Amino acid sequence: MARQGFDAADAVPLLLDPRGAVTGWTGQAERLLGYPPSEAVGKDFAGLLAAEDAERVPGLIGRCGADGGWAGLMTARHRDGRTLRVMTRITAATGQGGEGSLLVLLSEMNGAHGWDMSRAVLEQMVTGASIGIAIVDTDLRFVWSNAALEQFGGGPPAQRLGLRLSDVQPGMDFESVEARMRQVLESGERVVGYEHVGRVRSAPLRESAHMLSFTRLDDEEGRPIGVYYTVVDVTDRHRARQRLALLDLAGKRIGRTLDIMTTAQELADVAVPGLAEFVVVDLLETVLRGAELPPGPIAGTGRVPLRRAGHRSLYKDLPRTVVRAGEAVAYLADSPPIRCLSTGRSWHQEQLDPLATGWVVGPAGEPEPTFLELGLRSVMIVPIRARGVTLGLTGFFRRRLDEPFNADDLHLAEDLVSRAAVCLDNARRYARERNAALVLQSSLLPLHLPEQDAVEVSACYRPADELTGLGGDWYDLIPLSGARVALIVGEAHGHGIDAAAAMGGLRTAVRTLAALDLPPEEVLAHLDDLVDRSAGDEGAGPEGTYGHPVGSGCVYVVYDPVDGQCTMAAAGHPSPAVIAPDGSVTFVDLPEGPALGVGGPPFESVELTLPEGSTLALHTDGLLLPSDRNGAVDTDRIRLRQALETSGPTLELSCRAVVDALVPTRPYDDVALLMARTKRLDRGHVAAWDLPADPAVVAEARRTATGQLSRWGLDELAFTTELVVSELVTNAIRYASGPVRLRLIHERTLVCEVLDGGATAPHLRHPRATDEGGRGLLLVSQLAQRWGTRFIPDGKIIWAEQSLTAPLE
Repeated sequence: MARQGFDAADAVPLLLDPRGAVTGWTGQAERLLGYPPSEAVGKDFAGLLAAEDAERVPGLIGRCGADGGWAGLMTARHRDGRTLRVMTRITAATGQGGEGSLLVLLSEMNGAHGWDMSRAVLEQMVTGASIGIAIVDTDLRFVWSNAALEQFGGGPPAQRLGLRLSDVQPGMDFESVEARMRQVLESGERVVGYEHVGRVRSAPLRESAHMLSFTRLDDEEGRPIGVYYTVVDVTDRHRARQRLALLDLAGKRIGRTLDIMTTAQELADVAVPGLAEFVVVDLLETVLRGAELPPGPIAGTGRVPLRRAGHRSLYKDLPRTVVRAGEAVAYLADSPPIRCLSTGRSWHQEQLDPLATGWVVGPAGEPEPTFLELGLRSVMIVPIRARGVTLGLTGFFRRRLDEPFNADDLHLAEDLVSRAAVCLDNARRYARERNAALVLQSSLLPLHLPEQDAVEVSACYRPADELTGLGGDWYDLIPLSGARVALIVGEAHGHGIDAAAAMGGLRTAVRTLAALDLPPEEVLAHLDDLVDRSAGDEGAGPEGTYGHPVGSGCVYVVYDPVDGQCTMAAAGHPSPAVIAPDGSVTFVDLPEGPALGVGGPPFESVELTLPEGSTLALHTDGLLLPSDRNGAVDTDRIRLRQALETSGPTLELSCRAVVDALVPTRPYDDVALLMARTKRLDRGHVAAWDLPADPAVVAEARRTATGQLSRWGLDELAFTTELVVSELVTNAIRYASGPVRLRLIHERTLVCEVLDGGATAPHLRHPRATDEGGRGLLLVSQLAQRWGTRFIPDGKIIWAEQSLTAPLE
């Protein structure tokens, strides 16, 4: 068999004197470099090398004298001018007479793969390697191993010699590993990346994973003499794959239905045995009923009403006392499960106190078994939380003493529960909505109030019906023309679905009437007529029927940020409170008016001017009910005044604080509170001009409006605004009487208003091709985002809005 590169037998020897001159030359040297002995002997060794290496020779000779030798790559020059890369090894030797000499061994590098490595160098490599390396003979007995193999157990290399794997790793599944070794010996094919999972002597109490590779070693005649193998610990990677596989399984098996109990049981089924040997899933009773829950952890440390929603065990004797699905389960006050619910944080203990009793409250008179009797040794408690809401808890238990839960297990449990929590919360939400969604889609309270610049607003709603989270109280904010807003709070009699259905009808009617831009008292008058006719059509009495809000109340407020003018009217509803900028609280002297649909005197409105920074508090009468249900309504509003005077850092926190201070967690009546802090529009964003009733003024009005847009930086709207101004001013001069007033408002939109003394609303017409006029309002409707008419005591205002973000072309 051909020798391997850098075999000492293949090296070409030379002999040098202490000064570096050649004193010994061989036929091998002549064949390698082409010089006959007559030309080589006496020649400096440096003369046989390329210039860059020739300069190194004096220093290397001195180094060999001090260190005894040197090895490295050099470039030699052949007699015919060619250059050769040679592996050079220089060793100090002792010649005859005790004179010092140097032995040089040259190995040609052509066709070689790398640097010449002596056994000492190779041993440094394999001994210092971080991976385990070993060689076994054909009987699979150790003949060599490196120190790194000791980290996997079995002792140092010297103790392994002559032993088999079964001797050094008695607890390991050595049969499968030795089977791979025999396979390699028989076939000669390498085995790479064989993963072995089991227990080794270095970690007898936990499962480990190792990656092994096997290569056969042959002698010079190709006969197998043993197996060379390497070992790498991949336990962390193996466990990471296991965690990912468990989470992937959870994604496939948890949440396949929208049933809460089924989903909880799926969580327990997935966790056993992949993560634990015994798992319990306990949910709050309100979750099983589909009720809306407050955000955050569960308050208090006492007994929390829980029900067993799922459990799974590897052992028939665990649990000893079976709590069936759906049955109540109670934990001792201040026990770890209760603390997890109250803090919202997970907890685990690697080793339970065997003499401590369990945390579940057992039947009266029956002592709770100890953890030793239950056989439980390690535990993790993970609260079930989704979207900021606590739904319950999951308990994970192990009996195995050799593998307690660690921090990685806790992280995996939290990921698993987190995924299941979303599915449980979806199921809870479905349980809450399934009976009410079809009836109440159009009746739900606004999720987000519209954005506008008239008021800063916050609302808080607390229904009396805990099961559905629905009630008859409602609130709304409706943007009106001219940068104004309408603020509404109302209530329908009753609770739950019936009241919510009635509330939905009221809210829809109010939004429809608000679009007509009527004064508050007229809006309530039309709403009263609608309720009365609706009840009459169905034959409802004074008490009303399903979906008909007879006797309901409402307060309607219109606020104008241009001048701070506020107009309001009420129908069977408490009047709003006003918190002045200095924090003082007053109540508007507003006639309460009759309830909707019951008849009575006309509704009256009140006008007042609010300083900027004032806060309007519109509320339903549930906010005034005392904590004692049998007591009288707190008509003097002392408690409400005190709550409003205690303001929070933000309007949202103030709104919530007022409700929390005055309303119990489970109120007797629905409660709605809408707080609106007033703003004033910058005077520079409003421009108004009085115009004479002369057709010649139309051109001047266009120029004036265009100049104002330029000052506002709205030149891109100049063309469309000129057309809108021209048409509205012309229409006012032609069909109305008295002076004309033009006003531009730069808010979230560009508003163009024209006031005249007429009392007739204009009508949009579709003129024929031969008509000479009638196209003005049609043109305005095409150019504007919205347009309309509202009446005031002095006449009417025709207005048109243009978008600032997407102007019409």
